[in-house]
Amino acid sequence: MFNAEIRAQMEEKILPFWEKLKDDAFGGFYGYMDEDLQLERKADKGCILNSRILWTFSEAARTLNRERYLPYAQQAYRFLHRFEDEENGGVFWSVTFDGRPADTTKHTYCQAFAVYGLAAYYRLTGDEEALGKAMALFRVIETKCRDEGGYLEALKADFSPESNEKLSENGVMASRTMNTLLHVIEAYAELYRARADEEVRAAGEAGLRQCLGTIYNPEKRRMEVFFDADFRPLLDMQSYGHDIEGSWLLWDAAETMIAPSERESFRKMCLDLMENATERALTDHGLHYEIVDGKMNTIRAWWTQAEALLGLAFGWQETKNPKRLEQMLVQWKYIREVIVDPRDGGEWFNEIREDGTSVGKPVVEEWKCPYHNGRMCLRLLQADLPENM
Repeated sequence: MFNAEIRAQMEEKILPFWEKLKDDAFGGFYGYMDEDLQLERKADKGCILNSRILWTFSEAARTLNRERYLPYAQQAYRFLHRFEDEENGGVFWSVTFDGRPADTTKHTYCQAFAVYGLAAYYRLTGDEEALGKAMALFRVIETKCRDEGGYLEALKADFSPESNEKLSENGVMASRTMNTLLHVIEAYAELYRARADEEVRAAGEAGLRQCLGTIYNPEKRRMEVFFDADFRPLLDMQSYGHDIEGSWLLWDAAETMIAPSERESFRKMCLDLMENATERALTDHGLHYEIVDGKMNTIRAWWTQAEALLGLAFGWQETKNPKRLEQMLVQWKYIREVIVDPRDGGEWFNEIREDGTSVGKPVVEEWKCPYHNGRMCLRLLQADLPENM
């Protein structure tokens, strides 16, 4: 029953919603829809959104063996070139609705998601051009988006320094973030699965080891979030959504890019992240968002709820603790009844308060995409879960 519901959610709710956002007039997919399901056809189109749509439809076509999703992956792939900076390399943050440069920031996070989407498209199609673009962006990240200490954040079009408002919050301006490193690692794991390149694997392993040695706080069993240039944490904060996402994502990357004999420390870190996040933030009505300086943020974001389900599935697969299966069913019930939008033409709400009321955020924008919930469905459909669940 669980498996059937997850499949139906993917194929009857999530993907049909995003299919309807295909922009046949100007290319790509529309970039904004408000909470009332009113589409803004001339909104800017974000590279992160386009890259995540590319990944989702590519993976759906490949793993579900559904050729009908291929045209949507092709649509996102064709539009991705509008974000490319032919003069300096890399991809811009956003373009206008008709494909002209809008926000020309070169954020490392953005480059990583373009790699991620391109690698998935190559795995689906075998298109060598897509792989070439992914490898070119990999080299951009490694040569222009890092220094001796690690990955940088926001850069200008010519890769000179830029302030990092885009991935900073809670009153700090971060020189380095957990979030960027996490998704660079994810992108490199996907790229390595697409083509077993030793340079990619080595860079991914280095990122994983930096996460284990610098980002992960073993005493608090969490990842620190925002850092100065020397990787000193800027505030007392735990992002429950990122910790539970990181638990399964980092283990997936370690299994892909770390030798089996060297994985145990990563496995322990990942289980610690999952266990601590569930102990501190998981309720029978969703996962809290974060805690900053002792103040709990109880917002239920669509992405944190999806990641909680994947973190619990990772916990079950690694420990076979039946408690994780029970928590998965409770969490899925909450998602199904509260986070999924029951309206005709809706998908998932963006953010919900603890009392079940909506915050009112748009259901499509540069961050709100089919990646978290779509990836949740695709991974769960491939997971080793009990048949009678």
